[in-house]
Amino acid sequence: MNTKMIRIARLTLTVAAALTMTGYAAARNRSSKIVLVKPTELPELARVTGQAMVLHDDDRRTLLYVEQNDGARLAIFDVTDPANIKQTAAPQLDAPDSFDFVASLGDRAELIRFRDGRGEAVLDLHNVRLPTITIVPGLKFHRSTERLAGDGFTISNQASVVSDANPFDYQATDNSREPNRVYEVKQVRQEITNHETGTTFLLAADGLYVIRRPAVEKEYKFHNWKMNDPYYCADRWGN
Repeated sequence: MNTKMIRIARLTLTVAAALTMTGYAAARNRSSKIVLVKPTELPELARVTGQAMVLHDDDRRTLLYVEQNDGARLAIFDVTDPANIKQTAAPQLDAPDSFDFVASLGDRAELIRFRDGRGEAVLDLHNVRLPTITIVPGLKFHRSTERLAGDGFTISNQASVVSDANPFDYQATDNSREPNRVYEVKQVRQEITNHETGTTFLLAADGLYVIRRPAVEKEYKFHNWKMNDPYYCADRWGN
């Protein structure tokens, strides 16, 4: 009896997955549909001018770090769910000047470069609510980083650093309200895309803009559901 009930439950989940896939196939045909979210529709600190930003994964969350006040503050947003972006913290930094994010140094650190020519430093993110900056004497970054055992890393050659010195205008079509309406985001300093959810973040003169792609978000959520559902995985691998 229990075996029969388990089989029925698995069959039900399989049918539900098939129906979800059918609905998702239709969503993919509408994948060009986007939603433009303005700074006024986001948490308060998203309306503050930022100098640079970087995406960072942290224990199943995706966090967006935005440098503000010329390196004096780091606004942290949880952007795991693009439809529900949250402001998680805004710690003060002891940076001597504004900086750019240059490269990731593993899961808990970022290499940064000061814009006043002082060189590079390490932004330690082990305590996400209280990050620290460590200036390493003689540290020079040129192109790529290579992880060593433990927390060590080596640096070589040249890197391309995004700076707000040459802002650009960004155009996006928002089909959520009026078909084929084109929005223009002016004075964009930096653009970052989270390819898992299809979300693009624009750091502009008047704050943070977010371009959402709901069809891609649904695909990402469905993928996670498949990977985390034991019945789906058991049927998939014939267990």
